[in-house]
Amino acid sequence: MRLFIALLLLFGIFTGGNCNKPNPVPPPPPPVLALTLRSATLMGQDFYEGKHNVGRAGVIRLLFSAPVNRATTSNTLIYTDGIGDAIPFSLNYERGDSQLLIQPSAALAGISLHKFKVLTTLKSVNGGSFTAGFDKSFITAIDSSRKFPTLTNEQLLDRVQQQTFKYFWDFAHPVSGLARERNTSGEIVTSGGSGFGLMAIVTAINRGFITRAQGLARLQTIVGFLKNTAQTFHGAYPHWLNGTTGIVVPFSAKDNGADLVETSYLIQGLLTVRQFFNDPGTAELTLRNDINTIAERVEWNWFRKNNEQVLYWHWSPNYNWDMNMPIRGWNECLITYVLAASSTTYGIPATVYHNGWARNGAIVNGNTYYGHTLPLGETAGGPLFFSHYSFLGINPNGLSDTYANYQTQTRNHTLINQGYCMANQNGASGYSDSVWGLTASDIQDGYTASSPTNDRGVIAPTAALSSFPYTPAESMAALQFFYYVLGDKIWKSYGFVDAFSLGTPWFASSFLAIDQGPIIIMIENYRSGLLWNLFTSCPEVKAGMRNLGFTAPYL
Repeated sequence: MRLFIALLLLFGIFTGGNCNKPNPVPPPPPPVLALTLRSATLMGQDFYEGKHNVGRAGVIRLLFSAPVNRATTSNTLIYTDGIGDAIPFSLNYERGDSQLLIQPSAALAGISLHKFKVLTTLKSVNGGSFTAGFDKSFITAIDSSRKFPTLTNEQLLDRVQQQTFKYFWDFAHPVSGLARERNTSGEIVTSGGSGFGLMAIVTAINRGFITRAQGLARLQTIVGFLKNTAQTFHGAYPHWLNGTTGIVVPFSAKDNGADLVETSYLIQGLLTVRQFFNDPGTAELTLRNDINTIAERVEWNWFRKNNEQVLYWHWSPNYNWDMNMPIRGWNECLITYVLAASSTTYGIPATVYHNGWARNGAIVNGNTYYGHTLPLGETAGGPLFFSHYSFLGINPNGLSDTYANYQTQTRNHTLINQGYCMANQNGASGYSDSVWGLTASDIQDGYTASSPTNDRGVIAPTAALSSFPYTPAESMAALQFFYYVLGDKIWKSYGFVDAFSLGTPWFASSFLAIDQGPIIIMIENYRSGLLWNLFTSCPEVKAGMRNLGFTAPYL
């Protein structure tokens, strides 16, 4: 007993003599966990940056790690189109507010960039912050609905020719009447593109878009300017001129003089005009005589540079032959040699064609691409304008020389280009049997000569449409797609814009004379052969082509 009491007293000493139990210390509150995103889907599939071909409903689901605070969602979900305009949407809460369903109020625009963001100010119901944020863009699928009423194929071709012609008629330079280089060129006009414009005017008269009297009046202005005002160098025109003064505008640092290739496109157009305006009356006779004066003063043989067996592209009064660019084939310059051989005043012998242009046969290809044998040129044919510019006037049907059958050349070149686009080995968005055509055009960051060996994912409408004489079915499929399906994007005041990419997406706002002109002309050659018949009816052209060794029914 005494021992027990002693132990109690001893215990009291160590416990301070207090037998009451102490108050317990409360545990610390649990930490507030950050709000995280567990999954994000767009139209039921994983939502990743740059997603293509997204359904136009644009439905987004976001699953978070915890229920979200509804009061924080109104200013944290940002849905916009590519230029930053807000997309109206409804918001629904699912799975106890941990999942958000975002549904646009209307279908999104087709082939368009859209962006969706979740800002870091979003909170969970217990205060957790969405510190990671979310910021993704995507591109919607094509809206395949028809944008315009259905026309017959003939009506559609009429519409395309007439609308595109406005570039050369309504937008022509007000003083000279020549074609501006592009729709943003101001005073700058282009010699080669103006040659295409001349052939477009002939087409417009023939189709009834303008009267013969209207066309004649415009052509009198143009021809008078070219004959009396525009600056020339050994009879050849520069690439660019001022449309009011006629003074050369340098195309590049040393390209401030003659451009023989651009001159050849201009002379091709002028000779076509001469053959069309065949009335014996004074006005049309004067026009023909003025055109002869312009054509006959081009010193084609002088551009051999001291009688070399090749023609040179440029000459400058300041830099002479420094550009040093011999014109060798296969490319867009066949017309230059044909006209040089056709000149009755400054002609070239056939040896210049064979040694210079044909490189003694080195232009021959003979390989097969996408099931089509290519007689001439570079791998897979190069850009399609190679088969357009010279053949605005030269009819390739039944045309042959030592090196090729040109009907085969132009058709197979086009089919190879289309075949490459259909195969789409680089995975460009949208390429198909009706979205094809690689040629020189504007691209998103500049300008390039697109081809199967230089594919930037950009389609130029002029490529397929200027190929109508070679591939009518394939070109019509492209035209119908461009007009009916993409028309809200690419059909504008002067016809089809210069180029587009369905992958970016990007749609040019530009129009170029050298791309618009061939559309009008080659559609007409497909429909009636008008420009081919006129140009190849020139007696000097017939003689020149025969001298170079060409054979054709029209020669």
